[in-house]
Amino acid sequence: MAEPFQFQSSDVTIEKRETVFQGFFRMDKLWLVHPRFDGRNMPQFTRELFLRGDATCVLPYDPDRDEVVLLEQFRLGAIGRDQSPWLLELVAGMNENGESSEDVAQREGQEEAGLSFSKLEKICDYLVSPGGTTEMVYLYCGKVSTESAGGLYGLEDEHEDIRAHVVSADEAIAMISDGRINNAAAIIAIQWLQLNRTRLRAGWQ
Repeated sequence: MAEPFQFQSSDVTIEKRETVFQGFFRMDKLWLVHPRFDGRNMPQFTRELFLRGDATCVLPYDPDRDEVVLLEQFRLGAIGRDQSPWLLELVAGMNENGESSEDVAQREGQEEAGLSFSKLEKICDYLVSPGGTTEMVYLYCGKVSTESAGGLYGLEDEHEDIRAHVVSADEAIAMISDGRINNAAAIIAIQWLQLNRTRLRAGWQ
């Protein structure tokens, strides 16, 4: 049985590339070929690629009070679904040139929730939707105090309108189970918290 990852980026030939849209985001069209698992070459085909940039997301967690902070805001991509387009999400922001993921986490914690993280623990890095976009998310859990957390935040000049909610860890886990939280970063982070909660409550205090 063959092992995975026999091919690398160098095995892909991009024969042509052009930018088909440039706005807040960018879309490129690529003509490419690559080898197949059966030893033949894939005939040339085209794909559109959404160049979004990378992001950092953080689940704020208070191990003393066993509470998390979740942000409620409008998301255009959820319109037309059988749900509200106001989603419960993590602290999140786009990575700018020269910034580390930890820098982004602290900046966005302040801007979106008025929070400073005394500790940041890496959860994972994951590709959001690699069939069509370049975006990688760097995911963390951040230690905070939720004693005075909550309220309205966001930068008006970036059209942000954010309400920070403080909820128990049990309630956040329940919202994953019943579908009230259905975005990937929040699901991954809260399920990670469910697995690591006992350790964080003992080791982060």
